[in-house]
Amino acid sequence: MNWSSRGRARIGILVPFTNTNLEADMAMLCPAGVTMHYARLGGYDLDEIPDENQMAGLGATDLTEPLTLLAGVKPDVIMYGCTSATLTHGPDFDLGLSRNILNKWNIPTVTAAGSLVHALNTLNIKKIGFASPYVENINKDAIDFLEKSGFETVSSAHVDERLDNYGQGDLTPDNVRELALQADNEQVQAIVLSCTDMRAVEVVTQLEAELNKPVITSNQAMLFNALEYINVKADEVNCGILFKNGG
Repeated sequence: MNWSSRGRARIGILVPFTNTNLEADMAMLCPAGVTMHYARLGGYDLDEIPDENQMAGLGATDLTEPLTLLAGVKPDVIMYGCTSATLTHGPDFDLGLSRNILNKWNIPTVTAAGSLVHALNTLNIKKIGFASPYVENINKDAIDFLEKSGFETVSSAHVDERLDNYGQGDLTPDNVRELALQADNEQVQAIVLSCTDMRAVEVVTQLEAELNKPVITSNQAMLFNALEYINVKADEVNCGILFKNGG
């Protein structure tokens, strides 16, 4: 069938209320005929630095209201669009969140953190370079999450300053590229760029050409994972090695 603007599948997305980049990334990547529908998440303080306590609080927030609203469009799959909110709690919590939504709402759900794991496993990656805009303690949580999930972080890079809720999203693609380059070395098999509010999707192709290795971002990995639930081929999306070789 020749899909146009809608009718093929619906993806529901839970997005933190200060996030300004996840929706823009999905607009860039959305396959033909697939529509994306959003509900905003609270559970953290606008005026506080998004540290491990704030993000853990977001992860523990009751999702009944946003899921009730999102379920109104009858999505075929849901994306939980904050990486740090679940990785600060660990892999078991992350898996449990998806399972709980499926059990209560009968809608399969992929998380950003879990999707990073899925993408790395799909490409048979074991050693990574990790980069993010997070505070130091969340970076430690992320590296621990990935270690428990079977991956060794052999190199990492982070932003020197403690960014607020808008500072993460204000990083330019050039800023993100520099972070990725800092996280690379000869042992690294793939670069992981973690954060759904970081403008990483825009530099995937350039970085992969420069580094000759996969670059995995939270939003890219989350969409890749979700497409498997709606039977859309990965190679319909142009966003790096993951979509070319992982489908």
